[in-house]
Amino acid sequence: MKKILVIGYVWPEPNSSAAGSHMLSLLRLFRQQNWQVEFATPAQKTEHMVDLAKEGISTQEINLNCDSFDAYVFAYQPDMVIFDRFMMEEQFAWRVEKNCPQALRVLDTEDLQCLRHARHEAYKAGREVSQHDLFSDIAKREIAAILRSDIALIISSFEMELLINTFKLDEALLHHFPFMVDLKTVPEKTKPFNQRQHFLSIGNFRHAPNWDAVLQLQNIWPQIRRQLPDSEMHIYGAYPPPKAIALNNPKTGFLIKGWAENAFGVMESARVCLAPLQFGAGIKGKLLDAMMVQTPSVTTSVGAEGMCQKDEWPGAVTDDLSHFADVAVSLYKDEKRWLVAQSRCIDVVNREYDGELIGTQLVERILKVNNNLEQHRLNNFNGAMLRHHSMMSTKYMSQWIAAKNEKTTES
Repeated sequence: MKKILVIGYVWPEPNSSAAGSHMLSLLRLFRQQNWQVEFATPAQKTEHMVDLAKEGISTQEINLNCDSFDAYVFAYQPDMVIFDRFMMEEQFAWRVEKNCPQALRVLDTEDLQCLRHARHEAYKAGREVSQHDLFSDIAKREIAAILRSDIALIISSFEMELLINTFKLDEALLHHFPFMVDLKTVPEKTKPFNQRQHFLSIGNFRHAPNWDAVLQLQNIWPQIRRQLPDSEMHIYGAYPPPKAIALNNPKTGFLIKGWAENAFGVMESARVCLAPLQFGAGIKGKLLDAMMVQTPSVTTSVGAEGMCQKDEWPGAVTDDLSHFADVAVSLYKDEKRWLVAQSRCIDVVNREYDGELIGTQLVERILKVNNNLEQHRLNNFNGAMLRHHSMMSTKYMSQWIAAKNEKTTES
């Protein structure tokens, strides 16, 4: 492994989203191996994107549905290509296979889009998730992208089980890859109970589950405020829309704070983190951040999913939103209970998110598959079938668009 190409869905924003932080940790892992890394994306640049040049990572702007990518990737000749979410695999993987057939193709799912979509649809309809919800067109596309790839990175243990037991995927194609935490940077001690105050929630407002959680907090907050009249609810997150800013109410202590320059700092100052998530997928970076600064949290089963055992949660897990408020108040007021919850934080981080161990396991898996790539691909008949020309509708649609665009330009 020498040359790595990462094709991003967006430019990494580690301070805006868990996905951005996760991507940056992956890029840094590759650089730690002394591998040459280039990040390419068709996305527009943003104000909060990380400076990859400072990380020793080159960048390239690429276009969707354009043959110029073929010339670019042929000239670069990567040894491995990472596709950031299935949409990038659909768009670019066939071009990579055509121009760099021996390059290892890795899909980073971030979280399962099909699971998040299924839960959102069921939530909007006010019912439980059905098989019909789960086996959607998005699922067909995402599962196909996993099958076409040599390795798919899966962030959640729950999603690993779902793919193996429900979608019947071969475990040889999957690799459990949760968030990586540099344990050396995790503080042994943070602010004590009596130096913390108020409740906190944080999350990118553009992410639908996070926005819904803000609306849930708006409904829950009066019940908390009645019992704790001096407390405040501080809500942080990137890209707050006008409808979110309109919820800011100093009179009731419901405060929309917006962008947090130092997420760990505001998290450490809070006594309790609240995340009443009703749908979503993957594992929640905000809750891992809370654990890292030893801030107990109250969340739902969706929020806690795949992060640790429910009885080990550093705080409380409940799906009853009327009970949610009472649990939050109890945790906020009861120092003894709070200290018990706090003591679990570092245990979970050390056991589940050791970045050195997780990174080593991924590099070993990549090298193992790469060293036996021909047989690995022979074993994946479903993937080979999906890459057959008769199955490549995404390829031909992209070529048609490229030809159409070229004709339009000429005219």
